[in-house]
Formats: sequence, structure tokens, C-alpha cells
Amino acid sequence: MLSWRRIAHMAVSIRRVTALVAALAMLGTLQACSSKPPDDSLKTFLEAWQKGNIAGLKFLSPDGKALSGDAAQKLWTTVAGDLAAKPPTLTAKGAPVVKDDNSTSVVHVAWPVADSSWEYDTTVNAKRVDKEWTVVFDAKTINPKLEATDKLSIRKTAGARGSILDGSGQPIVSSKPVVIVGVQPRSITDINIVVKNLTDAFSAAKVDVDVSGLPAKVKAASPDAFVQIVTLRQEVYDQIANKLNSTPGVITRKSTQSLAPSAQFARALLGTTGEVTKEIMDKNPGKYQVGDVVGLAGLQQKYDSVLQGKPGVKVIVSMPQGTPDKELFTTDPTTGTGIKITIDQGMQNAAEQALAGEQRRSALVAISVSTNSIVAVANGPGAAPNNFALVGQTPPGSMLKTVTALAVLDKGMTGESVVACPKNLTVDGRTFKNSHDEELGSVPLRTDFSKSCNTAFASLAPQIAPDGLGKTAATLGLGIPWDLGADVFTGKISVNGSKSEQAAAAFGQGTNLVSPVVMAAAAAGVARGQWKQPQLVLEPAPKSPAADGPQLNQASLDALRQMMREVVTEGTASQLKNLPGDLRGKTGTAEYDNDPAHTHSWFMGYRGDIAFCVFVENGGASTAAAVPIAGKFFQTTG
Repeated sequence: MLSWRRIAHMAVSIRRVTALVAALAMLGTLQACSSKPPDDSLKTFLEAWQKGNIAGLKFLSPDGKALSGDAAQKLWTTVAGDLAAKPPTLTAKGAPVVKDDNSTSVVHVAWPVADSSWEYDTTVNAKRVDKEWTVVFDAKTINPKLEATDKLSIRKTAGARGSILDGSGQPIVSSKPVVIVGVQPRSITDINIVVKNLTDAFSAAKVDVDVSGLPAKVKAASPDAFVQIVTLRQEVYDQIANKLNSTPGVITRKSTQSLAPSAQFARALLGTTGEVTKEIMDKNPGKYQVGDVVGLAGLQQKYDSVLQGKPGVKVIVSMPQGTPDKELFTTDPTTGTGIKITIDQGMQNAAEQALAGEQRRSALVAISVSTNSIVAVANGPGAAPNNFALVGQTPPGSMLKTVTALAVLDKGMTGESVVACPKNLTVDGRTFKNSHDEELGSVPLRTDFSKSCNTAFASLAPQIAPDGLGKTAATLGLGIPWDLGADVFTGKISVNGSKSEQAAAAFGQGTNLVSPVVMAAAAAGVARGQWKQPQLVLEPAPKSPAADGPQLNQASLDALRQMMREVVTEGTASQLKNLPGDLRGKTGTAEYDNDPAHTHSWFMGYRGDIAFCVFVENGGASTAAAVPIAGKFFQTTG
């Protein structure tokens, strides 16, 4: 029989068990009535965020107040700024951590930025309200370092362009300091004073900049805008820095730019760089962004994809003026690949000095006979930006008598063969004349050549087949395809014309067209005894250079070389007969329309290892323009 104490103890135990069962039952009931786990809310949010559209969801602000999807979407778009167009890839790292009615989830964010990925972890908080988990959304959800007033911006840091190297591997074009000159409208006290001071400063530095339109640009700009005027080399800026800096409203910014040794150094060949134009962007959709620096002409343009550096990228939060921007992500820029060309800087300077005083369009090309390298490509002030030295197309005049002479020498004539030089010669109803009505009579071919007798060479046309001039010209590289790695005109030689056209072509008129470089290469072929396509761009190497020409007939070469020497010692270039060295050449005075007074001036030839060609547009007689320039060139080179 149980005692009353035992019975009482058992009753207490039963009550405890009953209470525990009831509590467990109640807990089960509560769990059954609670919300879904926070994983589902997190998943839904991340899927929407990755699409850049969270407007269809409900949110809470950090203070627990309801935040509509539209308001959250606006906040996201504003804060994401430049990155909003490409939402990130999001990955939850583990399950949410739940404490009471709050959950915390770590999310990995991978944001595409240019060619890279900005990656970091952020925290997504959620709160259980009315049995539902709702994401708490603010700027820190996007990135823990952001505030509600922040806005993400992308800034590109330009990668330096690759250098253009000379034949010895030294930089011709490399990154050099420049100063960008502009004005800030808010800081201008008197626009007329600004215009006057800028005009005076630029004039003193010999910088050709027209600032007459500046007042209109300032009026159209916002008060804090930077209205760019010009980019100056550091050494040019230094000359006028005091004048610029003492003018209220003038602002300068330091930068770097790919530059040659001087503003004019091989400018037409090397080309220029500058901010990408709308036209270039339209032709290359998606390749460039506003502000990118690209090649605008010459080799800089042709090899832009090689020289172009890869920009670095910064993701920043722009801060108020005077406070450094907040950098959140950075990739370093990379320098572009260089190209190598055969230009010799000393030879190039000598060529440009020789042309410096010539205001008419002019050009000088020099080639090393031994290395076959183009060592100078100079264009006079009137030729820029057109690289006339390589792409000019103009009648060669009497220079082409070099080709005609080689053609008849190959057929058995010699320098002593007598060829009459009358004052006039009529062929098929067309009358040809000599310069100044010169008449030499019956003289050796070498004299006709050195004195440049047109009628004598016109009379030689029947000895050459209708296509013979073209075939001989091709052995010297004229009229055949080249691959220099730069644009070039290799000539157009008259073939199969009428009898009068053949006669005109034989002394360099008719429909013949050449460029300075093709005639310099022809001179190098005579000096070498075999034509070879000259080299200009070494790296990257051109894919399809022309094959070497045939070995030239030695007897013909000996005679032609002697005739070219007599041009200097006794003929049309005799003003250079006292120039040191064994100079040989052929002058040319080329008519370019129906007025005999309208003539271009030419001189081609070689001295020692350097073959050359000089051209002066509308230069008149070769003795007055081209020949003196060649003399200046060789006096400088020594």
C-alpha cells in the first residue's frame, strides 16, 4: 500500500510530464504557424538583384519601417551609379544565421567592371514580421562601405601607349609630360582679359591656337566645368606658365602623352594622338569610350591597336571638393606594345633641317643602300599632315630618264652612243621642246643625260617596246606592290600608249606618276646593283614585302652610274660638284599641267651609302629648289 507521501510525489511528476507535453505541443503548433525559413526570402532577393530589378519585392529600412520596392529600386539605381547597367553575380555563403526575429546572411558579390571583376562580401539582413522574412535594404546592403548619399562611379586610368622605336631601338615616340590648358567659368572675372592674355601667351610661345570662340564656349558651359583649350608640351608651357597662372579663370592640368622629340619631327609619318572622335567611335562601335586617346593619323593610327595601352579602372565614390574620392576597387593599366621602324633620328633631323626654309610642299626621303633601311622620311611644312614623301603622286619629269637610259643601255647602247638633241622634236603631230629651247646637236648619250635633253630621250622611245618602259621601271621597283607597313604609292608608269605618249613618257612626262620614296629606292637599286624593297616598319614585320629585283646588267650599271656622276660634275646639278663625296644623281623638272611655267622640282641619286630623293612642289627648275636642298642635307650629315 502506497503512503500518502508517495502518492503526492507521483502526482507532482504526472503534472510535470503533462506540462512538458503541453509545452512541446504548443511549440510544434507555433512552428507550424511561423514563416518560411529566411533562405527563401534571401534567394528571391538575390535573384531579383542579379537582374537589376528589385521593384517587385517588399523591404524594410534599417529603422524597421516599410520600404516599397519602387523606393528600393530607386535607391539601388542611384547608389549603383555607373555600375547599375551591369548588375553583379551574387552567391550566398552558407545558410542564414537566425537569432530571434533577425537573420544575417553573407553574400559574395562579383561585379563586372571593364575586363575585370570587383569582388567582395556583403551582409544581407532580414527581419521576421508577421511570420514573414523581409530583407532590410539600404546602401550598405550593396556594399558595406557605402552610405545612402553615395554613388558609385567608374574612372578609367589610361594605359600608356607603346613607344615607336628607331632603327637602333631608341624611343622616337614615348610618353612625355604635357599640360592641358583650360578655363573654369566660375573663376573668370573678365572673359576679355582671359582671351587677350591667352592670345598673347600662345603667340609668345609660337602656338597656333584660336581662342576667339572661347567666350561662347564659356557661356554654354556649367560654372564648374573645365573648358579645355589646348594641350602643350611641358617645355612649351614652361615658357608661358607665369602669364597663364596669373590670369583668373585659367586652370591647368598635368598629364602625359605620346610625343616625338619635337612637334614637327617626322610628323606626317609618325602621326598624332588625341581624344577619340565621334567618327572613329561610330566606325568602331563598342571599342572606344569618350575620352580615350587614340591614334589620329600616320603610324599612330595604323598601329593603334598595337600601341594602345589597356586602361586601368577605378570604382570610386565621388566626395565633396577638397576631400579625396573614396576608392573601392582598382585595376592597374598596362602599357601598349611598341613598334620599331628604321628611321635614324640624326638623318631625320638633317632632312627636316634641309626642308625647314621651304614653304612650298616638299619632301626628302633617304635610304641606306647597305641595310636597305629608310632612314629619313621628311615632309616640309607645307606637306603636313599628308605624308607626301610616301604617298605623293606626281609626274617625275626628267628623273625618269634614269629608267629610259637603263632600258636603252640594256639594249646595247653605251654612254658614248650619239643621240641628237634638237631644239624641237615632233612625234605623231605632237611637238616636244627642251628647257629654255636648248639645242645640243649630236652628242653622246651621257651628255644628253647630264644636260637633261628632252628631245633626245623622246627620240629613244621607238627603241623601247610599248611596254618596255614599264618593264624596266619594275626592275627598279616602280609600279609594283610593296608592303612597307605604311601606306605608299609605288608609281604608275605609262605603257602601250600612242607614239606621242611613248615619246613623252620616255623623258618623264606623259601619264607617269611617282612618289619620292619610290625614286629614292630606285636610286638605291642603281647604287646596289639590284633593287630591293626598302624597309620601314620592322616590328611588327610586314606580311608581304616585294620580292627582290633581278641583278642589273653590269655594263649598263657602269654606264648609268657614270652618267649620273656627270650630272653633278658637268650637268644640271653641277652646283654640288664641290660637295665632298662621290655624289651621283639625276635632276627632274616636271610639268604638271598645260602651262610649261608650272613645274615641280626633283633630284634623286646617291652618295656613299645614302640614296635619296628630293621633291619641291611648283619649285620650278631643279637647280633652284631640289638640288640646293640635297646639298644642305649632305652638308649636315657630313
